[in-house]
Amino acid sequence: MSIEVKIPSVGESITSGLISAWHKAEGDQVAAGDLLLTLETDKVSSEIAAEDAGVLHLQAREGEEVKVGQVVATIDDSGAASPPPVSEPKEKTEAPAPQADQKPAEKAEAKPAPIAEPEPPRPSQSPAPGRDPSGRTTRQKMSPLRRKIATQLVMAQQTAAILTTFNEADMGEVMALRGKLQEDFIQRHDIKLGFMSFFVKAAVAALKAVPSVNGRLEGEEFVQNHYYDIGVAVGTEKGLIVPVIRDAGQKSFAEIEQDIAAYAKKAREGKIVLEDLRGGVFTISNGGIYGSLLSTPILNPPQSGILGLHKIQERPMAVNGQVVIRPMMYLALSYDHRVIDGKEAVTFLVRMKESIESPARLMLDL
Repeated sequence: MSIEVKIPSVGESITSGLISAWHKAEGDQVAAGDLLLTLETDKVSSEIAAEDAGVLHLQAREGEEVKVGQVVATIDDSGAASPPPVSEPKEKTEAPAPQADQKPAEKAEAKPAPIAEPEPPRPSQSPAPGRDPSGRTTRQKMSPLRRKIATQLVMAQQTAAILTTFNEADMGEVMALRGKLQEDFIQRHDIKLGFMSFFVKAAVAALKAVPSVNGRLEGEEFVQNHYYDIGVAVGTEKGLIVPVIRDAGQKSFAEIEQDIAAYAKKAREGKIVLEDLRGGVFTISNGGIYGSLLSTPILNPPQSGILGLHKIQERPMAVNGQVVIRPMMYLALSYDHRVIDGKEAVTFLVRMKESIESPARLMLDL
């Protein structure tokens, strides 16, 4: 009996996806629970496993876009693997051999073979799929995730009055504190004390100081959030995703670092689920890990603010009348100017700067 493998519903509003990889080949024997394929949608990647054991027969190609409910393979649970069906020529019926006392039958009148329709000449070597014959360009369809990102970015630009305000922070105190506490922190929590936990805690402190940044516009109403679910942008091979650290204001540095590490692992393995990405009130995007010195991040709708972090770079600074070299980092807050005024944006960044330059305040929740 053949059992159909259908694309399951993987989330609200998701109607299709891309088969990014088949993990089993045509004719493979599979067991119940074996991973069959990875489905990439405009939000997350999902892994689809076999529900029954048997022989796999594919009905959709890798890289093909398929709809929810579509049959992409069948599993034959009747027995051993069998090769895919191949069209065979019809058997020729031969006349029985003549008996000794019989003469062989006369040969049938020969008829001319039908003339085959002429075919256009084929190139000696076909180019790779999507590749220009000259080899100078390659054309491929955008992935659902990449298309979703593109749509979101354009929508944010067209529907919000985005403005970006800048400041800078001296990272010296955070770096010194990390160096002093790192060994004990690892022994106690089995994870490194990174920069991001400081940034998340500083963002929560700034959101508490400037509540208007922690809200969103819905029609003619402003929705004020009283919780702190902070999205942390994570770059993957397939595009940018923003998993959310829930109730970041109530979590310790160790808990935030553990959440970030868990999300990074899930992102690498393609196991991020929709629930990981929903409900953020504010986003932090750290382009500094890629070497970005300065940028203007784009809002993550429906949020009203996003913080861009950048490369830590030593620069000459005036400190107490003296020019000294300090590890500095630019901060960029992009915000919806319809609901957040310039004064509030500046106040937010000043509070961020104060928290980063005096990290003991964050640890003591001051």
